[in-house]
Amino acid sequence: MIVPGKPVTARLALCALRDLPDPGSRGFSVDTPAGPLDLFLVRQGAQVHAYINRCPHTGAPLDWVPDRFLSLDGEHIQCATHDARFRIGDGLCVAGPCRGDRLQPLELWVEAGRVYLETETTDD
Repeated sequence: MIVPGKPVTARLALCALRDLPDPGSRGFSVDTPAGPLDLFLVRQGAQVHAYINRCPHTGAPLDWVPDRFLSLDGEHIQCATHDARFRIGDGLCVAGPCRGDRLQPLELWVEAGRVYLETETTDD
């Protein structure tokens, strides 16, 4: 039963899984029920992680060129502004001025070869 005014989960299609490099990353700008959102995906095999594209230290976008969020060795997410490094699996900053902070994760759903962003809206 849907209750008016109560949050409802919706899925926003982002891309086909085959369109994500493996391993690799890709950025997106999407309109959600809560407003515009800049995010990025990181794929490692069957694992796909999503984060808001904002450094916890400066608030700046992380990518230094479009869709380039990973360090050259592919082991970490890297901030282009000050070289902070974040673990791919949980967004924890392990090197740089924001050590101990985290990237803000987003909920994903992968189904039938497509990647969806989980969003909340209200059913008014």
